[in-house]
Amino acid sequence: MMRLVKTLAFLLLVSTSAHAQRSSPTVTDQLVTAAIERTTHPVTYDGTYRRLAYPGGDVPDSLGVCTDVVIRVYRTIEIDLQQLVHEDMIAHFTDYPQLWTLTRPDPNIDHRRVPNLQTFLRRQGASLAISDLGADYRPGDLVTWMLPGNLPHIGIVVDSRSEDGRRPLVVHNVGAGPELADFLFRFPITGHYRYAGPGVRDERP
Repeated sequence: MMRLVKTLAFLLLVSTSAHAQRSSPTVTDQLVTAAIERTTHPVTYDGTYRRLAYPGGDVPDSLGVCTDVVIRVYRTIEIDLQQLVHEDMIAHFTDYPQLWTLTRPDPNIDHRRVPNLQTFLRRQGASLAISDLGADYRPGDLVTWMLPGNLPHIGIVVDSRSEDGRRPLVVHNVGAGPELADFLFRFPITGHYRYAGPGVRDERP
């Protein structure tokens, strides 16, 4: 009798654990949920240089640019791009774009610049092929574009689809605050990335 009770208890524990694993949100789920949540925040587009705390520093939540959407989304899963980019730039400063006449990394602004995020993601092995097929872009992916006037831009792919179902929608801030938009192929894509954190292998097939 005791053996039967122990066996049933073990099977219940295994079943409960398996259910918890199945129901636990993946990194992708968390990124998408956080990205959609960002669209509820009124944000004035403002890329002014500001002194930030480090690590974990941010401009006021009511302000931001396209990179701030991505930074804030990743912080919900405890990935601090400010710290990660800064540490990588300290170790590999010359590998990063030399576009701002800086002589050393600056944790107040470096992570808020699209070319630096592109370099960081590429150095982390997160780069994927650029494609003109909507199916190649998965929820949680990061995409960069070049907008008119040679303005680099970044956004995050979510699990909503365009009206014709051919493209995933994107959360980004192109000037009017974080928004959900059918934006993926509107301008030339310059980068496609899948990043789940330092040393984390992507769990998607």
